[in-house]
Amino acid sequence: MAERSVSGAGPRRFDTGRIVHRLRIATVVLSVLIFAVTGVAWGFYRDVTAGITTTSAVGEGDGGDQNILLVGVDSRTDAQGNPLPPEVLRELNSGADTGVLNSDTIILLHVPEGGGAAVAFSIPRDSYVRIPGYRQDKINAAYPATKAMTAQDLVREGVTDRTRIDLESSEAGRRSLIESVEDLTGVVVDHYAEINLLGFYNLTTAIGGVDVCLNRAVDDHLSGARFPAGPQTISGRDALAFVRQRHGLPQGDLSRIRRQQAFLAAVADKILAGGTLTDPGKLGGLIDVVQRSVVIDAGWDLLGFARQATDLAGGDLEFVTIPTRGAETNDRGDVIVVDPDEVATFIEERSAALDAELTAPALPVAPAALDVIASRYVTDVRNGSDTVGLATDVAAHLRTLGFLPGTVDNTEPTERSVVRYTDPDSDAAQAVAEQLGDIATERSDEVPRGHLLVVAGDDFDARTVAATAAAADPTPSAGAGVTAAGPGCVD
Repeated sequence: MAERSVSGAGPRRFDTGRIVHRLRIATVVLSVLIFAVTGVAWGFYRDVTAGITTTSAVGEGDGGDQNILLVGVDSRTDAQGNPLPPEVLRELNSGADTGVLNSDTIILLHVPEGGGAAVAFSIPRDSYVRIPGYRQDKINAAYPATKAMTAQDLVREGVTDRTRIDLESSEAGRRSLIESVEDLTGVVVDHYAEINLLGFYNLTTAIGGVDVCLNRAVDDHLSGARFPAGPQTISGRDALAFVRQRHGLPQGDLSRIRRQQAFLAAVADKILAGGTLTDPGKLGGLIDVVQRSVVIDAGWDLLGFARQATDLAGGDLEFVTIPTRGAETNDRGDVIVVDPDEVATFIEERSAALDAELTAPALPVAPAALDVIASRYVTDVRNGSDTVGLATDVAAHLRTLGFLPGTVDNTEPTERSVVRYTDPDSDAAQAVAEQLGDIATERSDEVPRGHLLVVAGDDFDARTVAATAAAADPTPSAGAGVTAAGPGCVD
């Protein structure tokens, strides 16, 4: 879908444009939480959830449509409220500790109950909104202002434990941000996920960097963003600088949102296509990141959501930015003007459009009756034919059947298509072979247990997966932004 920008301040004219990126629904819930919602880590579920810090800022969801608030915070503490060591802060290039926590990334993710698609609404951090119980201010002031006021109240009450003060004041800050988002968007937040600076840094390091692309070179001393133009791989402090820069960008905070959306798509692509979820070492690193740096609401059943996300595996995730009415300067500094009624209408209409897509007649696909539990098996796919993109189409088809995504790559020219497996996965291999046009199966000691390796050769009938590919991965229109197939260039 192409980027669209319409100037003007009248109703229904969105001067921010609709910045849209499409990627597989398996990337839902912030890239750092991907492994928790795909089913790959179900075996680690108890270990993961036992170590995650939780918040009581929201109640338990109703199990229907889910509205999930995803927040990235500029915090000098870990998820447990412990101060980060000075050497870590220096490496994060976080600047002086002013005592102010910023909500740099605010995304409202809408996941429909029926499956098939989801939409992530990016909210500019400088959006000028009413903060319940406080004042009219930038929305990213809700968390830190309330946190600071609550901390002062606790000190006046005689509380001296710094960890307790940090944890309790953070809870109040989260509730304030959630209420501000609900007030702006007109929707109820069902779940909450937060990642801090340390987690963002460690995430990119754990997956071996992220591929991004810039339209032009940048050199911003405030954020530490110093990058050449063109494609490049970034991680650690460079990744933080990439998503935090706003000075020197054409549209300031709105340009930064495009960076964040492009970055999340690239992280998702790296985790899914790079086999991160099927590598025990890398998966362990992601689990450590989550436990140290992520906060989720206590009422969120991640396992249940993982099952829902698996059911959604054939759909898309769309990133859009809420409509705004331009920038202005007032006593709160440079702000972005937003109309809550306009924002609420935009979100309601986009969510309704998803419902319409879900009820539209589906393209015919191959029979999906299986005698095995697909979510127990990871499918790696190799293209040994002359058909460009065949491995991607095969992988997409297998995901619609519930199989877990593995690596997708090319291999040497191969005449015969085959599904390779190791004992005792022969039944699963046979089930996959039948779904792909009754291709051959072959035992191989080189295939890890729980994995199935599909090699699509010259004899593979692409029509077997053509309908699924057309439904799940429509060709983007000219001028479209970042997709999961690879990073496009941004400002």
